[in-house]
Amino acid sequence: MKTMYVFLAEGFEEIEALAPVDVMRRAGLRVIMVSTAADLVVNGAHGIPVVADAMFDECDYADAELLFLPGGLPGATNLEAHEALGKLLVEKCAEGVLVSAICAAPLVLGGLGLLEGKQATCYPGFEGTMAGATYTAAKVTCDGNIFTACGPGAAWDLGFAFVEHFCGAEKAAELRQGMQFN
Repeated sequence: MKTMYVFLAEGFEEIEALAPVDVMRRAGLRVIMVSTAADLVVNGAHGIPVVADAMFDECDYADAELLFLPGGLPGATNLEAHEALGKLLVEKCAEGVLVSAICAAPLVLGGLGLLEGKQATCYPGFEGTMAGATYTAAKVTCDGNIFTACGPGAAWDLGFAFVEHFCGAEKAAELRQGMQFN
């Protein structure tokens, strides 16, 4: 079964991580929250501890269908500093795996050169970190196998975009209606 991986670093934005996870799991997708920190319990930017499903080194990622980076600070910069994650993102993006980042986290993709020639969005003020990208200022921007979103208010929309991509528009619409997002 294909797997959606969500990477949690100390200081991640809680809504940006958990809203898409919630939506994807409601759609029946297999989602693994991965700690890039020293422990399974990762503290969010607002002091909310979240228990990840696995440690980074415990996963082999061969079944990856999505690699998703929540933003927040210092979460995004902690993700950027994780060398093994950077190598994984470059490798899987080249294989056509969906790679996504929200809020400040597109800075990771920009730093790795993954946004070159792509349209992308991010939290206002971080546009300069998306090297090679055309900034859209949209809530969610999808360009090939790169999905980006602008911040906490776009977290649900990004989750529905994932569901639409992997499960179809009908499933996404069904979830939106059931969750009162119409």
